[in-house]
This record gives sequence, C-alpha cells and structure tokens, in this order.
Amino acid sequence: MFSFGHKSRMPDPADALSGRTELLPTAERHFVNGEPLKGPYPDGARVIDFALGCFWGAEKDFWQVPGVIVTAVGYQGGFTPNANYGEVCSGRTGHAESVRVVYDPERVSVDELLRVFWEHHDPTQGYRQGNDMGTQYRSAIFTHTDAQRAAAEESREMYQAELTKAGYGAITTEIVDAPEFYFAEDSHQQYLAKNPGGYYCANGTRVVLPIERMEPV
Repeated sequence: MFSFGHKSRMPDPADALSGRTELLPTAERHFVNGEPLKGPYPDGARVIDFALGCFWGAEKDFWQVPGVIVTAVGYQGGFTPNANYGEVCSGRTGHAESVRVVYDPERVSVDELLRVFWEHHDPTQGYRQGNDMGTQYRSAIFTHTDAQRAAAEESREMYQAELTKAGYGAITTEIVDAPEFYFAEDSHQQYLAKNPGGYYCANGTRVVLPIERMEPV
C-alpha cells in the first residue's frame, strides 16, 4: 500500500483539497464481530484514535485485543472534509490514516492499547513507515479525554527511554486532542479480514514498552 504521491511535508491549509459535504459510504457493522461501526456504543465505552502507518494492518492489531469493542479506519488530522483514499494518498489533505478504537475500560486499559500502538510501528520515522512514504503514514495519538492524553504523554516518555537504549532516534509521534474522524470507504474497513493475504506493514522496532500500571482510563 504505497502512496500515490510521496509528500514529505504537510500541505498549507489554503492549498488543501476542498473535499465534500457528503459522507463516504461504508458498512453499518464491523465485518469481523458484527458490532455497529459508527455506534451507538455500549454505555461506559471509550474511544481513542491511533495513526501508525498503513491502517489495514494497524486496525487488525487492535481488533484482536480483548476488551476492544469495535474498530474502524478513517482519515484524521488534516484539512479536507470527507476526503477519499486517493485524495489522502495525494498528500494534499493533511490527513493521517487512522484507526478508531472503541474499548471497554473495565476489560482493557488504555495503557495496554498504548503498548500495542508503540510496539507495532516505528514512531521515529516522521512522515513514513518503512517503504510507505507520505504524511498520511505519520505517527499520532488522538485522545478524547485528559486522562488518555496524560497516559499517552507518559508512555511516550517511557518508550523514548527504551528506544534510546536500543539506538533509535527521537519519537516524532504527535499527541493531540482528537480532531474529526472521517470514516474511510467500506473497502478499507477490516481490510485484512476481507483480504487475508493483503498488504501488512510490519515495521515494529521490537522494543518493549515496560508498562506496570493497568488502570481504567
């Protein structure tokens, strides 16, 4: 899953594609577990969004975690409303390929989700993951609560220390309040369940995040 136009910097908002008002069509339910893709979600469920490169494999990493209720892929952090895949890959929307994770905090902690995030990609690569080049492949955590943001920032410091020991450079991951999440086209939702032999960007560093706290957040 390579970008159609390698873009090594974020576009100026004034030059971003205009997008559209219409939502992209997508399925109502998760292809793997049948849960509502866009909600309503169970009482007490919480949401956090992650960008860690190609969203096909990243989504599978999260839907397999016990306690995750539903996942979805989308576009986030840019300037173009309801952008489609081709537009995002052009580098002219500013969006990252993102995974929405809806989880039960009584069954899985945000710390565990952060561990999956950090250990399943290389967060030091800027606008790329492995051979995938472009701003849409950048690393980001889009938080929905102050507690999530504090946990994410703490985990970034912890993982940086471990990466430094292993000879890696500085983490480039952005941690910000979640902007609007635009659901991607149906063909991209749960892609690796529909296409078991499809492309998966295995780009982890093999550096472990030493999490000890497992509190609901």
